[in-house]
Amino acid sequence: MARSLGLIGVPSSMGAFAPGQEKTPQALRAAGLVERLAAAGVAVVDHGDAAVRRWRPDRDRPEAQNLGAVVEVVAETAGRVRQAVAAGQTPLVLGGDCTVELGTVAGHLPTAERLALIYFDLHPDLNVPSRSQPGALDWMGLAHLLGEPEATPELSRFGPRVPLLAPEQVLLFAAGPEQTTSWEQATSERLGLRVVPVDRVRADHEAAAAAALAALEPNCDRLLVHFDVDVVDFTDLPLSEETGRNQGLPFAAAMRALGVLLASPKLGALTVTELNPDHGAAAGSTVAAFVDGLSRALAGTSFSA
Repeated sequence: MARSLGLIGVPSSMGAFAPGQEKTPQALRAAGLVERLAAAGVAVVDHGDAAVRRWRPDRDRPEAQNLGAVVEVVAETAGRVRQAVAAGQTPLVLGGDCTVELGTVAGHLPTAERLALIYFDLHPDLNVPSRSQPGALDWMGLAHLLGEPEATPELSRFGPRVPLLAPEQVLLFAAGPEQTTSWEQATSERLGLRVVPVDRVRADHEAAAAAALAALEPNCDRLLVHFDVDVVDFTDLPLSEETGRNQGLPFAAAMRALGVLLASPKLGALTVTELNPDHGAAAGSTVAAFVDGLSRALAGTSFSA
């Protein structure tokens, strides 16, 4: 990676189903992420962590819980990302829940108009408050990013333009049909979103990642990658907020696919979301394994299970 990384910690679980993700930036630092990247020859400028924001139940707005706090988080993240980009750095944004991605995207606007986003996530996050009983906004992030009509205007309109991205700028990577609600499926089809399903990624992860790049790179100047840890089978590496077992991708396959995506010469940012350190081994070995895989993917070095 020629450009230096601008490391931005966003310790927030306000958009999540429950607390835990707010611990991620500190856990990844404690597991040696910065040191591993430096040892691999990747320059890192550490911008530190924002204030910790821990999930709490929102009984006043149960259909879009903690909306005000989520808007604050994404607006703050956008400002920090914008500063890193202005300094010539590639942001590495450590969430936090999936709503953090809105801040990453907004931080590249309006200067980078030809953006593209690879949404590497087992869930497409196309729900809206009226169709989501849990009211967790991290299940609705992409719907707000795309400015869906039933999205909450406070979140979908916080950025420099509405919508932040158009459907043709987004590709769903490793989306699981069984993890996609009927509402999300209908929305994806209506918008004409491009999808590389999880079965295709599982069958040949590197070829699938190359196909995703081929679909987006010709029409963008800057490529953003969103990586939700829930795409990793919880049985193989128990770290995601979502505890689904025997689904998604083996950890090694996910990291190899991610490595292909991050090798794009148009890479603009990587956002890591939905990791809950409490789900891993108490001694920290699970988080350490994730740090090893992530640092290798960023450095472009080979990964072995």
